[in-house]
Amino acid sequence: MSFGPPPPMYAQPAPPAQPPLQKRRPKWPLALLALVLVAALGTGGWLLWGAGGAKTSNGAATRQGPLDIRETVEKRPASPTGKMAFRFSVDDLSPGEHYQMPGMWATDKIIAKGINKTVVGLRIGTDAAPGDEKWKLPLDGPICGYTRHVTNDHRTAVLFRANDRGNAFCNHVAFFDLDDGREIWDADFPVSELGDGHGMATGGDSQDTPSVTLVHGTVVVTWGGGTDAYRMKDGTRAWETISAGSCQDMGAAGGGALLVRQQCWNDKAPADSTDATTYKARKVDPATGRVLWTYAAAKGIRDLNIPSAEPPVLAVQAGGIGISEMLSLGTSGKPRAVIRLQNGTYVGECSYDDYLNTEDCPTIAVGDGQVFLRSKDSGELINSNWIIGFDLTTGKTTKKYDSGPGSLLYPVRMSGGRLLAVRVTDQHVMPSGLVSLDPRTGTETPYLYFDLPQEADLMTMTDYNDIVVQDGRVFFGVKKVDGPAKGQPKWVYLVLGIESMAVK
Repeated sequence: MSFGPPPPMYAQPAPPAQPPLQKRRPKWPLALLALVLVAALGTGGWLLWGAGGAKTSNGAATRQGPLDIRETVEKRPASPTGKMAFRFSVDDLSPGEHYQMPGMWATDKIIAKGINKTVVGLRIGTDAAPGDEKWKLPLDGPICGYTRHVTNDHRTAVLFRANDRGNAFCNHVAFFDLDDGREIWDADFPVSELGDGHGMATGGDSQDTPSVTLVHGTVVVTWGGGTDAYRMKDGTRAWETISAGSCQDMGAAGGGALLVRQQCWNDKAPADSTDATTYKARKVDPATGRVLWTYAAAKGIRDLNIPSAEPPVLAVQAGGIGISEMLSLGTSGKPRAVIRLQNGTYVGECSYDDYLNTEDCPTIAVGDGQVFLRSKDSGELINSNWIIGFDLTTGKTTKKYDSGPGSLLYPVRMSGGRLLAVRVTDQHVMPSGLVSLDPRTGTETPYLYFDLPQEADLMTMTDYNDIVVQDGRVFFGVKKVDGPAKGQPKWVYLVLGIESMAVK
């Protein structure tokens, strides 16, 4: 398999029309047939969750215009019984092959995936393999940054390392259309040397890791030594800032507002001291770059992520490993509430990989005046956990949702005033599901029941996969793929999508 450029498969003519989904690749498991029967019979208390839940309307929660960031509200499907909506797989991986697959985005017709030096768009409703793309966007080098945000007119951005332009730095941003793969524009941005120095790097690839996010009308890139903002409509630079003193801009969170994460160094403290590095979060006007307020985290904080820019919520690491506290900030950047995760009783997860994506916290959801976290797994023979909400004003717990024995609940994202969560069951004894949780009533409403193929069991693990819910479908996509060990099958899933059986 080769994801180019120059990938031989992309030099081939356009592929013929796709055959029916069921005729290619391994078949959808028989467990789905059993699921249909169970749903039809209405047996089993698990299948009766929240049957009286209220319906919501389709469309964006705050759709002011095409340059706003998409916040869709999902409608409860006519039938909760799931079927395969999309499948993307490869069957020619060799031992030792490795591909990064950063970023996954969905529209009503397209599922798009970053793969090494390319973004590919595949038509939902197909059983696809490399070569079956509706569109492809080849870049001049590997993707080195991405955002999960999408505009209301289905556009997003990635960073790439322009190997074909005479350097190996991650210093290019591309803004493109998810419906047709058209690059709207690309631009370059500065490079900062790794460490506390500013300016252009002078050799190798030792640069501060850049990041990209979207906020109304603006694509924002932090590059270590500063922040550059570009107008979505034409790619012209709207504003730029240079980090001052010993602080550098290292990540940003967008969506409804813009928060820039700063990492600061204290040269007087020992290098291995917790006082050597401190963090700040700055709210910035996305139209002008003007700093509206700055929150300085306490000394001893070892890391800081921003799962939500509006309302502002920070995830901080005060101990040895993992997130230990959630901080809710007010409109002027003053702390409102501190939510302690009680030594792992509650779990907050943010992305820690080769990409600086400080807002990518896949199991932390913020909305309706609350932050939602999952508990740690029970660890018992029949596993279980729960999702719990915390009030952003008081820090007190609100509603609690138990998974029940034999399954685990994972928050995915807000959908208007409701929380969407994935329920993953053990051993395929019961179907897994996508459910809607109403924080005001405590009601749990089933959206989709499904059973992933056994070969795709690990695709529900949020550490290594993307989970996207969009337009009535749930997608699971790997963040990287490796060739099989010697003697193992070469065939592997890259993306799976589920939709309602009622969809024609």
